[in-house]
Amino acid sequence: MNSEISNRLQKVISHFELTSAKFADAIAVPRSSVSHILNNRNKPSLDFILKVIKVYPEIDLYWLLEGKGDFPSPSQRKNQSLPSKIETLSNKSSNTTKEPEKLSSNSQKEINKVVIFYKDGTFESYNPNK
Repeated sequence: MNSEISNRLQKVISHFELTSAKFADAIAVPRSSVSHILNNRNKPSLDFILKVIKVYPEIDLYWLLEGKGDFPSPSQRKNQSLPSKIETLSNKSSNTTKEPEKLSSNSQKEINKVVIFYKDGTFESYNPNK
């Protein structure tokens, strides 16, 4: 049963075009936890499964646990090239990053740090001067 869940998790990771490390970061678990589950060393905890479902609500819980049903759902198959949530955020932030001087010609203020808070309690910070 454990290998079946790890196979389904690998399918999810592949579907969203993620690495196991990016998947772990997205669901806010240690990278080693994902590695151990994918290599059938550990079984996923309930907390782990709930984090997956919370971050990726398009994954059916019953499919993930029992393998019954479909993933991706027929409506999701039409759009196979869904970018990962992390890559989407990274692309948006890198495309909209501006030099502090260009934000306002009358302002002497410079941006020190930008912090993005997610609903799951995680955050990312960006330092434009680095």
